[in-house]
Amino acid sequence: MYAVMNIRLEKKEKCLAALSIEVPAEIVANERAKVLKAFVTQARIPGFRPGKAPRAVIEKAHAEDISQEVESRLIQNSFQEALKENEDLKVLNVKNPENVTHQADGSFSFDAELITSPEFKLPDYKGLDIEVPKVEVTDETVNENLDQLRQRFADYEDIEDRAAEKGDLAVIDYTATIDGKPLEEIGGEQAKPLASNEGYWIRIDEEAFFPGFTDGLIGLKPNEEKEISITLPDDFPIEAIRGMDADFAVTVTGLKSEKLPELDDDFANKIEPGKSLDDLKSLIRDDLEMRQKRQLEEIKINGVLAKLNELVDFDVPEDFLTSETQSQADAMVKEGMEAGMSEEQVKERQGGLFEEAEVRAKNSLKTNFLLTEIAETEGLKVENSDVLQRVTMMAKQAKKPVKGYMKELQKSGQLGNIRQNMLFSNAIDFLVEHANVTEAEPVTEEK
Repeated sequence: MYAVMNIRLEKKEKCLAALSIEVPAEIVANERAKVLKAFVTQARIPGFRPGKAPRAVIEKAHAEDISQEVESRLIQNSFQEALKENEDLKVLNVKNPENVTHQADGSFSFDAELITSPEFKLPDYKGLDIEVPKVEVTDETVNENLDQLRQRFADYEDIEDRAAEKGDLAVIDYTATIDGKPLEEIGGEQAKPLASNEGYWIRIDEEAFFPGFTDGLIGLKPNEEKEISITLPDDFPIEAIRGMDADFAVTVTGLKSEKLPELDDDFANKIEPGKSLDDLKSLIRDDLEMRQKRQLEEIKINGVLAKLNELVDFDVPEDFLTSETQSQADAMVKEGMEAGMSEEQVKERQGGLFEEAEVRAKNSLKTNFLLTEIAETEGLKVENSDVLQRVTMMAKQAKKPVKGYMKELQKSGQLGNIRQNMLFSNAIDFLVEHANVTEAEPVTEEK
């Protein structure tokens, strides 16, 4: 490290700082001597044994390499010294040095732009007020889940003496079109499974398949055909075909009635060997309560993070924001394409999409900076043993040896990300633990 240098640091807006450093000629000469000595020892020069070539010969043969190594050491060491003198500055990244100059007097100077962590005052993050729903597992909810199990184990009998009625199961072949074109041509890849089918079982009720579709099956008998036209709702999952009129050419190949098993101990034993009906009900209730617990934890996490972001605002590094915005936009485009949006529709929404992506990106970055600061303030840490335990679990899931998997993570730089995310989780747990949580009016568990 260099003890005597001229260091100038100027903080700028938007998490930037300008750094200018001048290294005295004496330090430059000493560093060059060290580099040259290393080259003399290691360089291979034809006609000379290793380490025996004259210094002048080596300087001439490796002039460019020597200069680059000297510059690299001067920049790296002087930068470290600059950080020592400005310990309060949290540097996230350093852009390529500029104005690198070897002065006539033998001194060396360069400029660099630093990307720094945002400066902000933490809000009162203990005691954040959040509201969560009070979700109750009722007997009705348990019974609804039992009915679903009964349907899974139902027997089915052919209907041959009458036409289709509500509640029946119809077996159909169908092909769907919009304006005479195949459904997948309009709706994209996601619409392909809905475009045609053979031997498709469908319950005749209002909620099945497409809204209004099964009403068109009422009154049909096996081997009868019919064209059913419906208007897809405005909130249909596949955006590209929302609100459009679709035509279905349908053939009923069979009708079936459902015979549900009796709800008794024999049925429970079939589902969970050795269990009674009361035991099965208890298992279902426990499972629902566990699901509720996970849902409530997610609601609490989202609640404290949203509240935390509301309490403070600050700029985030532009380079980070640009990169994160692109990542968010890519994810949103992927979601849109999977939802059936065409490339043309994606292009039409590009402007609004990037605006939304930037909002998401800033909130994400803000959250990370806030959690980092909270973790530091509260002395939260991630022990090496915790990281090893997490990596061991990940290796097991990936079905790879732990040591080899660890090396992969280190090589790719992901190990640091894992530790950072674990620290974020610790900070989030701290916020939730110290939050003021109130429960809203009870609602029943959604099916």
